[in-house]
Amino acid sequence: MEDPKETRKAFAALLALPDDAIDLGHAALLIAREEYPGLDVGRYLLRLDEMAEEIRRRMKRGEGAASQIAHLNRLLFHEMGFRGNREEYYDPRNSFLNDVLDRRMGIPITLSTVYLEVGRRIGCRLAGVAFPGHFLVRYTGRETMPDVLIDPFNRGKILTEQECQALLMERYGGRVPFRPELLKRARNREILQRMIENLKWIYQRQRDFRMALRIQQLHLCIAPDRPEEIRERGVIHFRLALFAEAVADFERYLQIAPQAPDAPQIQERLKELRRLVPRMN
Repeated sequence: MEDPKETRKAFAALLALPDDAIDLGHAALLIAREEYPGLDVGRYLLRLDEMAEEIRRRMKRGEGAASQIAHLNRLLFHEMGFRGNREEYYDPRNSFLNDVLDRRMGIPITLSTVYLEVGRRIGCRLAGVAFPGHFLVRYTGRETMPDVLIDPFNRGKILTEQECQALLMERYGGRVPFRPELLKRARNREILQRMIENLKWIYQRQRDFRMALRIQQLHLCIAPDRPEEIRERGVIHFRLALFAEAVADFERYLQIAPQAPDAPQIQERLKELRRLVPRMN
């Protein structure tokens, strides 16, 4: 069984690479190790390899991007049955790549990760799109074929910009205005950060603060000195009654962001915690 510290060290090493060199599938499986410490990462990477090999076997020499997308959609959605889990959208298993590969269902960001990783292996020019509330994939075209927006949550449906606007309106009711920048490419770090944020929100919603803390530790591998993430870990430590750890995080937060708007509230909480900590020793 993998030591969580070793998993986080491996995750941090991946994140230290230039963004284009980060293996998105590998990093996503390391996130899953927080829930499944004995997870065989290589086994699932091999499965992605095999899916890509099946598409390469079917492709004829000279087939272009439209054909690659058609092959991806046929294998993943029509033959293997990958689909969006609408019935249990907030099940944590939808956010773990190994579960998505085993169960063949997930949420937009994990289904997009499968699509991106298989597509990368066959040489398809794909990128993630961190569209609000609904992750997408973009084929980054050349002159022979313009950019195409793909929705892996909906079986690889091709979307127009107008359909993306309608999707945003349906989800947010006009509270989030549409801007072309919402359809720009998401870097690998952004994708991994969004996966982690989704999981943290789910675990906190379920009041599973033990797992929320494990996921927050990964978040700090991406942004070790981001004040709000240190404060957030302090809050989770507090909820787990790990008061000494909460004190250390809140002190660090105030050291990095002494002028933060919530600094007075954090100072008050620290006073209370310092009174508690000696009693715990």
